[in-house]
Amino acid sequence: MTTEAFYAGILGLPLQRPITTLGAPEHLLLETEEVQFIFVEDAAVAQLHPILQARLEGFPRGVGVTLHLVVEGIEDIYQELQEEDLEILYPLERKPYGTYELWCFDPDGYLVVLEEPVD
Repeated sequence: MTTEAFYAGILGLPLQRPITTLGAPEHLLLETEEVQFIFVEDAAVAQLHPILQARLEGFPRGVGVTLHLVVEGIEDIYQELQEEDLEILYPLERKPYGTYELWCFDPDGYLVVLEEPVD
């Protein structure tokens, strides 16, 4: 799954593949103390909730959603994003408010803002 490769492999975030109950879709879980992100394939969501099928097919990804994530090793991440030819909206830059920051799109089309505090 490209989502897993992006969030766990490139960004180094604590992504898990939890054990699911019988009949439940496989999913990925990105959990911090404050928030949970659950990644599920569209086909699995549509199968469980057929009323969403038209919406899943009719709307482009990433509209109205931006994920702001604090990461470690942002320079290495930036290099890997370039090597993987992932779309970068704003390249790595040191901001006056004390962070390194870059904006990119994840493999599913969601806008992701990555930042790392400056020492």
